[in-house]
Parts: sequence; structure tokens; C-alpha cells
Amino acid sequence: MMTLVLALTFLALAVLYSAVGHAGASGYLAALAILSDYPQEQFKAIALTLNIFVGGIGTWKFLRAGHFKWDCFWPFALCAIPMAFVGGLWQLPEIIFRPLIGLVLLFAAVMLVLKARGLFRQKSDPRMPALPVSMVCGGLLGLLAGLTGTGGGIFLSPLLILAGWAEPRTTAAVSIVFVLLNSLAGLGGVIVESPGLPGQLYIFIIAACLGGLVGSHLGSRRLPGNGIRYLLAIVLVVASMKMFMAPFDA
Repeated sequence: MMTLVLALTFLALAVLYSAVGHAGASGYLAALAILSDYPQEQFKAIALTLNIFVGGIGTWKFLRAGHFKWDCFWPFALCAIPMAFVGGLWQLPEIIFRPLIGLVLLFAAVMLVLKARGLFRQKSDPRMPALPVSMVCGGLLGLLAGLTGTGGGIFLSPLLILAGWAEPRTTAAVSIVFVLLNSLAGLGGVIVESPGLPGQLYIFIIAACLGGLVGSHLGSRRLPGNGIRYLLAIVLVVASMKMFMAPFDA
């Protein structure tokens, strides 16, 4: 029963996230926190795997549209990808891991609300930072992506916009490719350290892929995304509170 509920939830989350240009790792983590009894190491494996498939769909879409810019991507990815692998290798103690996931979910919720309210303001004449700055930022985001089981896109997107390093369409394209490659690297680290994956994973993959295809199609039809962002934000806040309280429940 839990498998069916999770699969349907992942499908719905993939539809909602891909409709607004995201792969959905924070949502998958939220669903796992609320609905499942999987161990900590499988949280990361499941979220990263689903991220890879939904992120792959988004990457294909943005590459076809011609919005991806290599010059904006590689300075961040150069250190992010190996650090995502390192983060995937590390298994944090539960008393650290769950609050950290709670912070990530809460941050994602805040970013969704800010975007829905139009509070992201693009600076005129976007310019990339110096290469060392890009590499340090990318390395930190990659490590955080691997540690938490996310792709890092929820952190890279606001950084690129608020710092004036890229315009919105380029930001979306660069972020989804960033998510895809970090998720691949992070999952590699998780599998090396803890190769056990849930047997039901293929069901979750099918559900997420279907959701990603539907959501990408709906998003391309310019459906209103603000209501979706508020709904996702509420789910993430609830899951965040659960993750903060879990160590005390134990």
C-alpha cells in the first residue's frame, strides 16, 4: 500500500514541479519524510534517481529550445560534479541529516513563495563572476546536493538571478542541466557507499517519468504556475517540520 501511495505522490509531484521548470527532489524528499519508513540512506538514493529521470526530460526540453549556455554552466559544474559525488559518499548521523533536510525543504518553500510573488528581480546586463568565485560556489552547492539528495538547482537558480549572473531563461536551462549531472554524481556516491536500493524503485521511476512528461507539456502551455508554487510550498513546510521533529520523536 505504501508503494502505491508513494508512486502516485511522486507522479503528482513530478507533474507539478516539471510544470514550473524543476526536477522535484525537494518534493520527493518531502513525500518520503511524510509517507514512508525507508531508512535515511535510501531517501537520498530515491530522490536522486527520480531527479535524474525528471531532470533528463527537462534538460531535453531546454536544450531543444536553445536556452542553455555552456559558458554559464561549466564554471559552476567544474567543482560541483565531483563534490556532489563526495557528498553522496557521506552518510551523516540522523540527528544531523534530518534537520539538514528540514532546512533544505524550508529554503525550497521560501524560494517558491518568493518566485510566486515576483520578488526575484533580474539585474540589467547579466555578467558571470570571476572563475574562482564560480568554482567555489559550484563546489559548495555540489557538496550540499550530494549530502541532501537534491540536485542543487534550488540553490543555483536564485543565486544566478539575484547576483545578476544570468537572465531567467538561461538560469532555468543551466539549473536543470546542473541538477541532472549533480544527481548522477551524487547517486554514484550513494551507491558506492551503500549499494542497497529499494526493490520498488522501478515503479517510482515510471511514475515520475510519466509525471515529468505531463508536467513539461502542461508547463509549455503556459498554465498559471503561482498556485502550484504555493501548494508545493505548503507541502514542503509540513515535511520540513516533520524532519525537524524526527530526532526528538526518536
